[in-house]
Amino acid sequence: MTAPIDSITGRYVYFDIEGRPHRVYFEESGAGIPLICLHTAGSDATQFRHLLTDVEIAKQFRVIAFDMPWHGKSLPPVGYHNEEYRLTTDLYDATISAFCDALDLDRPVLMGCSMGGRIVLHMADAHADAFRAVIGIEGSDHQAPWYDRDWLHRPDVHGGEVCAALISGLVAPQSPQEYRWETLWGYLSSGPGIFKGDLHFYRADSDYRDRVARIDTSRCPVYLMTGEYDFSCTPEDTIRTAKKIGIEAVIMEEVGHFPMSENPDQFRKYLMPVLAEIAGR
Repeated sequence: MTAPIDSITGRYVYFDIEGRPHRVYFEESGAGIPLICLHTAGSDATQFRHLLTDVEIAKQFRVIAFDMPWHGKSLPPVGYHNEEYRLTTDLYDATISAFCDALDLDRPVLMGCSMGGRIVLHMADAHADAFRAVIGIEGSDHQAPWYDRDWLHRPDVHGGEVCAALISGLVAPQSPQEYRWETLWGYLSSGPGIFKGDLHFYRADSDYRDRVARIDTSRCPVYLMTGEYDFSCTPEDTIRTAKKIGIEAVIMEEVGHFPMSENPDQFRKYLMPVLAEIAGR
């Protein structure tokens, strides 16, 4: 074949989450230390395609990005039409843990953005010995809501368009237009009510302000990185959280809430030193 082909392999894995069978789609590339990537609320793992095709990262890390159930290519469980999708800390924890067990991963690095950046704090506290380190991108222990969640799933409003409109201002002005619109597409194409269901976790079931101080970074190192243009998880939110944990937050210039997809080259400048430190431990 003469056409370029990405070095990404996509597959499905079958496992139970809280007693219900699931078929979960994931993509991976590289070899070495497992690096699990958790996408943002209302989107899917295509946000990490630039990391998955990074030749230098692939030399030391097995990069793995999966679509949460109800997202992207991962279908909802059987009977989804009889329920409302609502993500909780317990369900998120169970999903991540079951995925790691299904792939038999040995102490992977867990990296997530936005809601993924929030849950890694819980995982570092609740499962410290299961992870080599956690990286929270646009992550903090709590944020006051700045949106009306009910607008995200109404019969008189186009769900994908209102979701994309809501988050469009979270992309930094310096981010290339190509990647801005690629990031927005994840929201334009999201399933009905999925962003709203994810934000139940983010808004109502993940206040970790009284918990992050007990994270033992000698057992599970924590890294927090936030874009200077993020007004959802603000730099102040991340700095506050980092102080409680006893670490230094990294504030990334010229990026917003979606660094890995909106401006991958700029994000890489901040991520590579973190990955080098983890690999050298």
